Amino acid sequence: MTAPYGDAPVPLSVLDLATIGPGGAVEALRTTAELAVEAERWGYRRFWVGEHHGIPTLASSAPTVLIAHLAARTASIRIGAGGVMLPNRTPLIVAEEFGTLEALHPGRIDLGVGRAPGGEPATAAALRRNPTDFEHQLSELIGFLDDAFSSDHPYATIRAIPGRVHPDREAAPGLDSRPPIWILGTGEGGAGLAARLGLPFAFAHHLAPRRGAAALTAYRERFEPSPALDRPYALVSVATAAAETHREGLALAKASGLEPPEVVCGDPDEVRGGLETLVGDLGADELMLLSHLPGPARLRSHRLVAGAFGLVAPTAAAAEAAVTPT
Repeated sequence: MTAPYGDAPVPLSVLDLATIGPGGAVEALRTTAELAVEAERWGYRRFWVGEHHGIPTLASSAPTVLIAHLAARTASIRIGAGGVMLPNRTPLIVAEEFGTLEALHPGRIDLGVGRAPGGEPATAAALRRNPTDFEHQLSELIGFLDDAFSSDHPYATIRAIPGRVHPDREAAPGLDSRPPIWILGTGEGGAGLAARLGLPFAFAHHLAPRRGAAALTAYRERFEPSPALDRPYALVSVATAAAETHREGLALAKASGLEPPEVVCGDPDEVRGGLETLVGDLGADELMLLSHLPGPARLRSHRLVAGAFGLVAPTAAAAEAAVTPT
């Protein structure tokens, strides 16, 4: 019998940015929704959406809204943010939004957080980004999600509703009562923070392919076990462009503005080989595949990769095991 995640060396997941093609933003968002449904059917473990603002080629400006839509369209795949740019929001709002998502879709929501603006400087100014230190914001977010402020903290009496107590906890024992937090990063800064807090780390290989080895080594070497995670868990997001032939895969990658090593491209066997090499080089615990291709080409790329690794829809036991990173 085929294993829940096929013969891939690690679980495979999808990161989507709602890339805009000839059909515009409406078609891009429809494709993202269709891809989430298909990714679940093909056997991917997670489906995350990014946060980008003021970029004409990307429709992923409202990840929380999109996550709610995708989670309602699917049944078992984990849906999350890759990520929420925390300085664009207040920690209380993020805790309330993701607490609500968790209450609506128990055990299926992931919260990846980052510090970048998700757009160019003028857009960042329009977002009225919070000048507070990112680590301070993260500490507040954790405090709200866990209802864990000390008695003398200014926010000790404030509750993020729906809050930590899961409405279906008795009906679904073992599920985490709030979404797991992931730290996103492109280098040793994010890796060190995730390690110090004992949180899973998502490295953006598609943005900084040459920093991966140093970042993941730092993460593993500095990791401190926490109630959230007892050992390091590193997810690596990588741009992919798979097609039936090497020439078409390479052409698609170039058309999207990427070339190796920023992207793993080619026919399905070539992409499989490239991803297996990446896992070996970086020691990744999970790969998250990103395709910058529009419309049908994006769907086809992820379908071909799933086929190359023999993925199948996860069993109930596999879905339960995917609740936490490990």
